[in-house]
Order: sequence, then structure tokens, then C-alpha cells
Amino acid sequence: MGWALQDIPWERFDPTCVRPELVSIAKAACLVEHNGGDYGAYLRSVFHDDPQFCAVAQVWSEEETKHGEALRRWSEMADPTFDFATAFRRFRERIRLPVDADRSVRGSRCSELIARCVVEVGTSSYYSALRDSAEEPVFREICRRIASDEFRHYKMFYDTLRRYREHERPVLLRRLWVAVQRLIEAEDDELAYAFYCANAVTQPYRRSTYKKAHGRLAFAHYRPRHVELGVAMMLKAIGIKPQSWYGRLIGNSLSRIIGLRDAMA
Repeated sequence: MGWALQDIPWERFDPTCVRPELVSIAKAACLVEHNGGDYGAYLRSVFHDDPQFCAVAQVWSEEETKHGEALRRWSEMADPTFDFATAFRRFRERIRLPVDADRSVRGSRCSELIARCVVEVGTSSYYSALRDSAEEPVFREICRRIASDEFRHYKMFYDTLRRYREHERPVLLRRLWVAVQRLIEAEDDELAYAFYCANAVTQPYRRSTYKKAHGRLAFAHYRPRHVELGVAMMLKAIGIKPQSWYGRLIGNSLSRIIGLRDAMA
């Protein structure tokens, strides 16, 4: 099931197929993925008395970091001037996670797991879109492997969510609110600042400017099938059947939120 960096066919790298916009977003993504250790520490702290989930969170964080390492290596091949160490240090100075928190910032463990499912929906769709858009063979393979991992990560979090839902039983509106809130946060400071740091920008950081710059490049690769699958997975995490009338209604609303975010990028 797992893979290692040496499994990537690095020798097939073709610089003639490298597109500058993909290099820019790959460099930003490698910073975020490299931060997987902190995310794992946060989750293990929140679920400190659940050894089953802590083991899952540990594996997840290690795989996220591996994604960052693969994207970093490809980015350095595509752009030999990329200074990962400097970019990552700058990124970490601003983006900090509450790794010692003993409670979820979402208010409950169910809410935390719904938020994690939404994140995995976003990343699996994102890397699937990049895979389908890219021409450079090594980058396509990296995105294929990462997307596959992210779909599996979604299932890991979803299975744990089902376990916790039996006890916490959050109402539908609460579940929906958490998902929508996390979906909106997908364009928060983290991605914008990662894009800023990764691309060696010298002018002062402005969140709105780099949020739009990243979004303009990233969302251009999405196709309707990527959005439709993501929305269906999100509805499942909320506890809504996508085929039901209210599932279709809410799904259309979520699609419009994504479309509006795209239009604003």
C-alpha cells in the first residue's frame, strides 16, 4: 500500500514538459505537506486517550511529510534555484499549530474529524486535478500517488468519524456548519503564505494578493468531475446521502461555494 521516494521514476523527468505555473504551486504545496509532523502532533494531542486513532494519525503525518519530500525533490529538479530551507523556515515562522492542545479547535472530536475529511476531500481532488492536467511524467506520477494516498486518508478519518458519531451525535446543522467553515478556510493564510514563501517573493506579503495568485493557478486545473466527486465525499462525511433530494440541494450549494471561490481567485 505504501510507497517510498525511490519508487518514483525520477529518471523519466522531462524538463521540456515543465510548466512554470505547476512549479509555482508545487513549491507551495511542498511547504504545506512538509508541515505534516505538526498536524500529526496536534491530532495525537487532541485524541491523546485514543491509541487506535493516535496510531492512524502518526502514519498519516508521516505520509503527508513524504508527499512534501517528493514535491520538494521535483520542484528542485524543475527549478534548481528553489531554496527550500529558506522558504520553509520563513513559512514556519508564521504558520504555527497548537500542537499541545488537549481539545479540538473545532469544539469536539466529531467536528475535528469532519474538518479533516473536508481537507482530505480537497487534497485528493486537488492532486487528481493536477495529475490530469500535467504533462511532465514524473510530476504526474507524484500527483497520482499523492491523490491515491489522500483518498485513503479520507477513509481513515471517515471510519474514525463514524466511531465517534455513535457517541457524540452532533446535529446535522452543526455538521454542515463545520464542513462549510473548513471549506471556506481552505483558502486561508496557510496556502497564500506558502505560495508567497515558496516563490521567493521580495515585496511585502499581502494575503489577498497571494490568495488570488495561488487560486488563479490552482483552480485552473479543476474539471467538473473533480468537483462533483469532492462534493459527494463531503456530503458523505456530513452524513447526507448525495442521491437524496436534500443531498442534491446541499451539494449544489457546496458546488456554488467552490465555484465562487474559483471565480474570486
